[in-house]
Amino acid sequence: MPTISVIIPAYNAQKTIQETINSVLNQTFSDFELIVINDGSQDSTLEIVSSISDLRMRVYSYPNAGPQKSRNRGIAQATGEYVSFLDADDLWRADKLEAQLQALQGNSQAAVAYSWTDYINESGQYLRPGPQFEFNGDVYARLLLSDFVGSGSNPLIRTSALQDVGNFDESLPAAQDWEMWLRLAAQYHFVAVPSVQVLYRVSANSWSANVERMEVASLRVIEEAFARAPESIQHLKQTCIANRYKGLTWKSLAGFPERRKGLIAAKFFWYALINDPSLLRKRIIWKVVLKIPLFVLLPTPIAQALLAKMKRLANLEALLVQIKTEPF
Repeated sequence: MPTISVIIPAYNAQKTIQETINSVLNQTFSDFELIVINDGSQDSTLEIVSSISDLRMRVYSYPNAGPQKSRNRGIAQATGEYVSFLDADDLWRADKLEAQLQALQGNSQAAVAYSWTDYINESGQYLRPGPQFEFNGDVYARLLLSDFVGSGSNPLIRTSALQDVGNFDESLPAAQDWEMWLRLAAQYHFVAVPSVQVLYRVSANSWSANVERMEVASLRVIEEAFARAPESIQHLKQTCIANRYKGLTWKSLAGFPERRKGLIAAKFFWYALINDPSLLRKRIIWKVVLKIPLFVLLPTPIAQALLAKMKRLANLEALLVQIKTEPF
């Protein structure tokens, strides 16, 4: 039986799947099985995966059902003591599995190890760093306030804990990762590995992945989480909602400026302020207030030129990341 089961859901991933798989096969820790779930791909994903010769890899093909169903299908095939998921366009540093496994083996109370993430573009070029937190132990309240794990490509999880809390919620239209981490954090400790080991690929169209679906799903996750949360942290609910809307504002303002994106960002920003008026005292807020009208009022080429100039002068994008990650 392998120590770790790595599960990759893949749908029409021909541009990235080879590099993603290589980032697993080249891990410094080698006692793993790699389970690729071909989710009804209509491009050459299956051909590319099938051409890779490695005894640790198994490929299963199903009709298209989405990434969460694919992850659950992978869990059903997994035999390892630990499980880790990797999206078909993300990458791992070579020591990701080794470092996270050592963290879990050195902390018997912890069931989830997570690392830091950097963001790359579609060509694999570095864009920006992700949040770099070191929350250990009982992280449930912290995780409610902000999904510091960041993506499904990050954690290494004890299989026994995953079996205990159940599979990914396939009924959610988005935020399934966060909902899963919350269920795990409600019962188990987390341990941080303070180094960048995940490269998360951002596509030009990923903002629509879909911020409005994400809003609906996030509110449902928050309601369900606080319905079962202890009385001692019920006071965090409004801040949790504000933080989520702040993150959605940031996502809406990513990429090319478009009027619809600006209007959505304005709505999300308003809801963030309603739930946390103290945001008005943040030095960074005027940057968001300035960027939203650029998206809404100006033609895309003009808005894009102005934003590019602002970025060169004031490093606006780094400041917007700070809005998302600034501690509360």
